[in-house]
Amino acid sequence: MTVTITEVADAAGVSKSTVSKVLNHQTSISEQTARKVWDAVRRLHYIPNSRAVSFARQVTQNIVYLTDFGQGTAYSNPHMFDIMCGVHHELTSHNYTMTLVDTSAEQYAGERAVWEIRRRSADGLIIHGSAVNEELADLLLRENIPHIIIGHPAFHNRLCWIDTDHTLAGEYAAAHMEACGYQDVLFLAGRKSDAISSQRLKGFRRKMLGQNHFIPQHRIGYTDATRTGACQTVLSLLKDRTHPLPQAIVCANSVLAVGAVKALDLLGLSIPRDIALLTFDTYPYTRMLDPVLTVVDINMYDMGAQAGSMMIRKLENPELFVQSFTALPVLIQGESTVVCSHRL
Repeated sequence: MTVTITEVADAAGVSKSTVSKVLNHQTSISEQTARKVWDAVRRLHYIPNSRAVSFARQVTQNIVYLTDFGQGTAYSNPHMFDIMCGVHHELTSHNYTMTLVDTSAEQYAGERAVWEIRRRSADGLIIHGSAVNEELADLLLRENIPHIIIGHPAFHNRLCWIDTDHTLAGEYAAAHMEACGYQDVLFLAGRKSDAISSQRLKGFRRKMLGQNHFIPQHRIGYTDATRTGACQTVLSLLKDRTHPLPQAIVCANSVLAVGAVKALDLLGLSIPRDIALLTFDTYPYTRMLDPVLTVVDINMYDMGAQAGSMMIRKLENPELFVQSFTALPVLIQGESTVVCSHRL
């Protein structure tokens, strides 16, 4: 049986007009009252009448951006904010607003996206790939919802998505190792389940092998994706005298690089004299480290801007089908690696 707005109002102990104001995000309602209404909405699984919402708002000129805004996200996934800023810049330049929707408290992947689809609160959805599953994909396609997914979904699909080629970034790192003459290299990875780290490792190993330098398993250090974990992993691997010290360390991201630099300092090893070091991503930590690190970087702001541009194009042409890798990597030479002059 369909839940009505009257039932939501009764459950929250407020009037129907108050529920309506909360659902339309009006700021005249106190935070405490709004929380009571949203609790009732979730408890009763209420879905607003899409025709009523559309009638009230006419044309929305609004795009919903769905991603995880849980506590600590700014540190665990800083690139999300660069992407989001790029999207916002592009949308506002076309007179669109952008509504941020938090997916961190979802009961299942795609829950909030389904909610926004049912509400018809926007003209389109931009969704972080982690919030997408096959059921949501089917719904987006079945109801012909204009959408752009940030990140390649981990299943075969006909969704519109945009992503960066992290495998190619790994190949860039390997090419730089070759230019520097580093053949025995330790790759410091995140968790084995980390898709970005795994893609960068895949590209790195493949390119190194193509350069006749095989990276054995003992030269891959998996971590818990934290600075402390990275430091402990490097200390453990380099204290193991079964193998000689590697010529260089490649870190899957800048958080791990901070831990690696700390470990090398504790061991009394100099960068790059004793061990060279390269990382991916300039942000957020590489500029704080000494020496200045060599970095393979990807412009995530530009990726967001392109996602916003594709969203506008999708609205103008609903039949547009987009599945592309964008924002090519760039190598930024620092002081932590030294290119062999005879290889230039």
